Amino acid sequence: MARMHTGKHGKSKSRKPDVPLGTKPEGMELNEDQIVKLVVEYAKQGMHQAQIGQTLKDDHSVPYVRQVFGKRLGVILKENGFSQDIPSDMMDLLTKAINLRRHIERNHNDIHNKTSLHRVEAKIWRLSNYYRENGQLPVDWKYDPVKVALLIKS
Repeated sequence: MARMHTGKHGKSKSRKPDVPLGTKPEGMELNEDQIVKLVVEYAKQGMHQAQIGQTLKDDHSVPYVRQVFGKRLGVILKENGFSQDIPSDMMDLLTKAINLRRHIERNHNDIHNKTSLHRVEAKIWRLSNYYRENGQLPVDWKYDPVKVALLIKS
């Protein structure tokens, strides 16, 4: 499958080891209750989903939460009351777009980043359509850079 914004082809596949769900990975010393406590503790500290997963990998040798529990980290956070209004991948794209807009305001002639902004916003529009259809975003949600900048600041 070709990449979206380049003429090149890429290797689109997962690099995760093929381990059945619900099996305890080798070398993991924590049990499921301890992992859930750590996830909740990190969420209270304000860490994002990706940061929590990376910290569990690096500091506590938990390779993949999904292998241990059979469900994703976002589901575990939602079960413990840490749900987000906007999905994390969408929020990452929104912050990237806001940062690019700030950069372009200071550097008007930066053509490459203007193109990059157009590409990021195209991804945001496609992703917002997907999330609206699946009910993860409200039906009337629209991408407005001014409102998103206020949302990200707070």
